[in-house]
Amino acid sequence: MTRTIAIIGLTGALPGCINVSAPDKPIEINLNINVTQEVVYRLDGEAKSLIQQNPGIF
Repeated sequence: MTRTIAIIGLTGALPGCINVSAPDKPIEINLNINVTQEVVYRLDGEAKSLIQQNPGIF
């Protein structure tokens, strides 16, 4: 019984509210990202000959 009273007394001493405020300065996140892309294409023989015959298509 005395433990229950002690726990109630301790919880009563704790503040009932937590304050959260924004910082004065903006948060800065530096990300060093290196993106490398490699494109591999294969052209069908028929499409290749069509492009060679009509170079102004594209």
